[in-house]
Amino acid sequence: MENVIELNKVTKAFEGFKLENLSMTVKKGFITGFIGGNGAGKSTTIKLIMNLLQPDRGDISLFGLDYKNHEKEIKQRIGFVFDNNIFYENSTLLEMKNMIKRAYVNWDDKVFNQYIEKFALPLKKKIKTFSKGMMMKASLAIALSHHAELIIMDEPTSGLDPTFRRELLDILHDLIQDGERTIFFSTHITTDLDRIADYITFIHQGQHIFSKEYYKIEEEYAIVKGELELLDRDTEREFIGIRKSDYGFEALTANKEHTAELFGDTAILEKPTLEDIMLYTKKEREAYVESYS
Repeated sequence: MENVIELNKVTKAFEGFKLENLSMTVKKGFITGFIGGNGAGKSTTIKLIMNLLQPDRGDISLFGLDYKNHEKEIKQRIGFVFDNNIFYENSTLLEMKNMIKRAYVNWDDKVFNQYIEKFALPLKKKIKTFSKGMMMKASLAIALSHHAELIIMDEPTSGLDPTFRRELLDILHDLIQDGERTIFFSTHITTDLDRIADYITFIHQGQHIFSKEYYKIEEEYAIVKGELELLDRDTEREFIGIRKSDYGFEALTANKEHTAELFGDTAILEKPTLEDIMLYTKKEREAYVESYS
């Protein structure tokens, strides 16, 4: 299966933060959700993928090409959709389109106009009058109008109302049906990924935790609930993270099958959310730091 994005042992250090030895791939024709808490390194990773930052070490390639020798070609094939407004607020969408189209050899006015009609966007109103949802639609329309093969989205649903969030997710799902487009979707609203993601890549504090097909997360991970009497030094090793109370324990396992065999019907196993996985991973890493500090 072809990789559209490949990062190999990429490191980028700043004061107080380090993205370290990050290796990951993004498969062609699918939606990959990119998750992690605030400060995990998602935005840094996206800037590295877009060549807005250069790695201290490691290799980055898109479409099998490197930026050193193929930057113009790579950027012709990418569409960017950002959380923040990147347009001139006192310009109209028509004026912005006429400026941006000059940068792309494959710009297609017919496609642009189709999306403007589909999204019901006004061409002659100033950008500063646009709502958050309208801004997102405008950004997406421009990203799609030069036949981009890779759409990179940085927190695209942040601040959107639930109705438009669902509409946007339906649009993204439709976009990949021909298998030619790829979407890399960074978000902290993990429930959005439940509906559309084919793969999930999870990073935490600059470290790569996993990249998995979405359905395998449900197969491998589980929330385990039971009485405290079930716990001892050996059983606790089964868990990524654990919470205890006077009423029992709740924990996350990444080996659902073995945990089910170990506890049998004495414990309850439930499907975890992506937020559960992020939360328990954070707790486990914090506990590790505390134990060695």
